[in-house]
Amino acid sequence: MLDKPLASFHLVLASAGMLVALGLMMVLSSSSVYAYQYEGDAYYYLKRQSVFLAVGLVGAWVVNRLSRSLLRAVGWIALFGSAALLILTYTPMGVTVNGNRNWLQLGSPMLQLQPSEFAKLAMIIWAADVLARKEKLLDQPKHLLIPFLPVTGLMILLVVFQGDAGTAVVMAGIVAGVLWIVGAPMRIFATIGTLGVVGVIGLFVTSPNRMGRLMAFLNPSTDTAGTNLQATVAMRGIASGGWWGVGLGASREKWGSLPEAHTDFIFAVIGEELGLFGSLAVLGLFLVLGYAGLRIVARTDDKFHRYLAAGVTSWFMVQALINLGVVLRLLPIAGVPLPLLSYGGSALMANVIAVGVLVTCARNEPAARRVLSRAPQPVRPEMTTVVDGRGTSRRRSSGTGAKAGSRTSTSTTTGRRRR
Repeated sequence: MLDKPLASFHLVLASAGMLVALGLMMVLSSSSVYAYQYEGDAYYYLKRQSVFLAVGLVGAWVVNRLSRSLLRAVGWIALFGSAALLILTYTPMGVTVNGNRNWLQLGSPMLQLQPSEFAKLAMIIWAADVLARKEKLLDQPKHLLIPFLPVTGLMILLVVFQGDAGTAVVMAGIVAGVLWIVGAPMRIFATIGTLGVVGVIGLFVTSPNRMGRLMAFLNPSTDTAGTNLQATVAMRGIASGGWWGVGLGASREKWGSLPEAHTDFIFAVIGEELGLFGSLAVLGLFLVLGYAGLRIVARTDDKFHRYLAAGVTSWFMVQALINLGVVLRLLPIAGVPLPLLSYGGSALMANVIAVGVLVTCARNEPAARRVLSRAPQPVRPEMTTVVDGRGTSRRRSSGTGAKAGSRTSTSTTTGRRRR
């Protein structure tokens, strides 16, 4: 089955579609109590998530219909647009949520946008275009790193200064993933890795909040009602799920003891309600999506689509790994949602559009292109002229070109003989 030309296309659609469907179901389950208490409607967050999903699907459809050249042009526009939106977060339009000033207020208090989520996708499309144009020069470090590294570094710094270290780490992971696929030498990775470690240390040292999270991570038994609350309750919920879970909708932790149950810690509710079976199903779907992305990278012959697929795959895998590491107490609290599953308008719309980009890359595999180019086209009836025995001509629609032509020729000849 994996040898079929459209296997990558189907793997991406199936895994991403099941993750989104499971996400809608778990957003309803994990947010119903909180939504009923504060909004008066248990379906409040499900309705909003469905609207965000619909907008994202429209965006994914549009991206999938764009030509290669137009998509490359959109990457530049999106990069400058997302950079401008990131800068606006430092103005009075910016909104601080959980200590991070990474939101924009769009009129109504209910309409907020997180530009960093769209900046990830814009950065990927722009980087794929730049690196594809410089394909023959990428063996030279100056052409490989400039302007790719300065521009992506500036985008990451704009997010760092917002206070959103988790998103900045994800963006750095995207940069590393793209460089790996391009074939950057190990000395470049060593240099970038060293600078990254120094940067992360600086982020922790300069922020009392991050230092508190780090200390709580290193000593899980302290402050279980404060800094360690989320991690402690999440682990308790996952442990209580056992093999098959307590049942869909029967979570106990979502009744107020687990903050961010429907956003960053939705995997804890999945583990509690669906058990080890549901948790492994989520991990399996992400592995299938990651495999499909790497399969596209290996099979496509177009550099632009190869780097696109590498960037989107790195994004999903790095972000999922960080989120799961946080929930399973393998990493300090980072504030990163689980792709395609967690509640969040900006994140879901950007994720779904990114899936549309990955589908575009899958459709551009050589074998997939050949199959899609041979797809049957609708037949339009042709009008032919028929001359009867009396010399009168009339118009008649025919089916396929060859048969219609033969009929027309016979009719015309017969008419001439009769005359």
